[in-house]
Amino acid sequence: MQPVVVYASALCPYCRWAKALLEQRGIDYQEIGVDTDREKWAEMQQRSGRHTVPQIFFGDRHIGGFDDLSALDRSGGLNQLLTDD
Repeated sequence: MQPVVVYASALCPYCRWAKALLEQRGIDYQEIGVDTDREKWAEMQQRSGRHTVPQIFFGDRHIGGFDDLSALDRSGGLNQLLTDD
């Protein structure tokens, strides 16, 4: 499986929900905290083109935020992503 990266903030409820969804599906991920790290914040913005958290990546593929991840899961696309590796 491709590495999953979640750019997140400690106080963000959408970040917690995204991580919980990944954990429920048994998907390991690397969390990158952007609360106090300007370099990681800039990296997230450059990779995603967005300035909100969470931002979720499967390998180089940008999934988006929690709403995008949740929609992907509901449509069966998340399972497809996991099996396409």
